[in-house]
Amino acid sequence: MSKLINRENYALIKAFLGDMAEIKPVSESTVERYGFYLRHLLLWAMDVPFAKAYTIRPTLPVYVSNQEGNKGKKLAAETQKKIIGLSRRFFEWAKSRHTGAFKKLPVSWIERLHPVRRKEASFSQEHVFVSVEEAVQLATLPREEGNLAMWRDCAMAARLFLSGERASAAVTSPICAIDFDDLSIRQWPELGVRTKNSKKATTYLLPLPELLEVARFWDAYVRERLLPMDTWYAPIESRWGEQSLSLAEAGKNRNQALNRRLKLLFDKTNLPYKSAHKFRHGHAVFGLLYADSPADYKAVSMNLMHSDIKVTDSIYAILPDQDVKARIARLASNTKAQSEDELHQFIKTMNKAEVSKVLMMLAQRLAA
Repeated sequence: MSKLINRENYALIKAFLGDMAEIKPVSESTVERYGFYLRHLLLWAMDVPFAKAYTIRPTLPVYVSNQEGNKGKKLAAETQKKIIGLSRRFFEWAKSRHTGAFKKLPVSWIERLHPVRRKEASFSQEHVFVSVEEAVQLATLPREEGNLAMWRDCAMAARLFLSGERASAAVTSPICAIDFDDLSIRQWPELGVRTKNSKKATTYLLPLPELLEVARFWDAYVRERLLPMDTWYAPIESRWGEQSLSLAEAGKNRNQALNRRLKLLFDKTNLPYKSAHKFRHGHAVFGLLYADSPADYKAVSMNLMHSDIKVTDSIYAILPDQDVKARIARLASNTKAQSEDELHQFIKTMNKAEVSKVLMMLAQRLAA
């Protein structure tokens, strides 16, 4: 007889999600996503009460590491991380809210809930991003006469790299949210922009002329023909072989449609396909490569709308091998330059008599 999911476990999950929505308001889609993550927790425990979760084998991290997604592939490392992280928060909540029932659940067991570590090689293979060269190649494809959709897609490819936006935000952003004079984008939920966890921020575009030119050209085109609150990545309709901007509301799965359209661009340029999210990775890597100070690093993190710089560091701050090599090679020269600068500053604090004395000492040293 097959085991069934424990009803009390299900009720606890529902209560936890309800509390999360009250304590820190989140969108309906976010609660739905959290429910998907915690579904794995329910399936792992089955008929065993969550209060006895520490007795279940295999452990939750091992179970999650062996689960498959829709396409028959193992769950992505980032998805596994989110499932385990949210499960840990659930057990912390349960331990504090239902003290009696979860009295025997060890705190040390909850603290040890971490994703199964992957091999370094597999991590390196998974870190894929759109380079600035690829972004330019995609954005500057020759315009085909009458192919309005392709023109729009090229502009979006440029915008994704320039902004580092998530696909769901970029495709729901209205025309009025982007300001090319200020190089800024208002990722504001009240404007209809779908951001992760309904976060609100004004972010900025990279000052890359080739990509800006493409995006600006499309921006001018839609501003002349649509209203400020209409979608920048506008729907396009085709009648009798002629394409035109549509006033129809963008579909719910617009970001998936964007990925299909981007694939056409990759095919035309003979580049290996990368999803819209890989443009975000490319934006981050480009920014971090040119960050000269901790302040620059923090600016890149904030532009990605990360609440913690550790998120940026763990996901995006993986430099290509050739860049690591070049930066390590420059360390010696940077140290020398820094030392020379420090010596110069020190000498400037000395009076003439002290400088003269130091010079005499140096001359004696060299003559020895």
